[in-house]
Amino acid sequence: MKRQIPASELPLQNDGAIYHLNLHPEELADNVILVGDPGRVEMISSMLDTIEVKKQNRELITHTGEYKGKRISVISTGMGTDNIDIVLTELDALANIDLKTRIEKETHRVLNLVRIGTSGALQPEIEVGTTVASSLGLGIDDVMQFYDYGDISREDIVEEFMRHTHWSSRLPRPYCTPASPVLMERIGYDMRKGLTISAPGFFGSQGREVRAKLKYPELNRMIELFRYQGLGITNMEMECSALYGLGNMLGHHPLTVCLIIANRVTGKFLDSYHDLMADLCRKVLDRF
Repeated sequence: MKRQIPASELPLQNDGAIYHLNLHPEELADNVILVGDPGRVEMISSMLDTIEVKKQNRELITHTGEYKGKRISVISTGMGTDNIDIVLTELDALANIDLKTRIEKETHRVLNLVRIGTSGALQPEIEVGTTVASSLGLGIDDVMQFYDYGDISREDIVEEFMRHTHWSSRLPRPYCTPASPVLMERIGYDMRKGLTISAPGFFGSQGREVRAKLKYPELNRMIELFRYQGLGITNMEMECSALYGLGNMLGHHPLTVCLIIANRVTGKFLDSYHDLMADLCRKVLDRF
């Protein structure tokens, strides 16, 4: 018999909505676009033909509607893998837990989860304005270390990455999980493919030194030089690894597509990228 999940483990709002997202199961579409920036939800939902749901709790905003006959939810996650941990767990609960009985449903509902974001390139030849579809997400955060993720991680890549970078035992053990081949074929087929690394922050963990002195000042250079079986690390951001880790573990289809707005090697930065981001969002909507 399946266990009943206690209220303390899966809290709900007074009206029965899931606690952080403030959503009811029927308000969530199978096709989900995830964005870090809450303002980007309004931009994408303005492209939808109809909107049936507008919900917000803190920085988590959801708009659900239809685009060319396809039902789509657009959700802001805020920044970081810790927020992805909250959002992915609650999205899966909306899909696969009966919130009235708090028991897992007999039939598994699969969600298509596409993160659209911005990122910094780690290879000099990747021009700003390029779109990267992440084939693999390499996490140097610690979110997945609290889960029994079993054999979904590419430990051969992890081991070689740790050897190459002289990975410190003081840092979380990396993990590496793949994108959904289904969504890669449907959405990212003509985009630059890459191994994307996800950091737990924007400054120190991504090698940016402002006033606080870095403990591992050579790490970015080592990441840039990493190669394994033809793979190199194309870009760095803050959400992909947890999306892929939890998405795979929970049986969903995850994909991250990022607009490159900076190149960390050449120092280039794209000052204005609104039109390029709008074009990318429209492309994802059309291909869902």
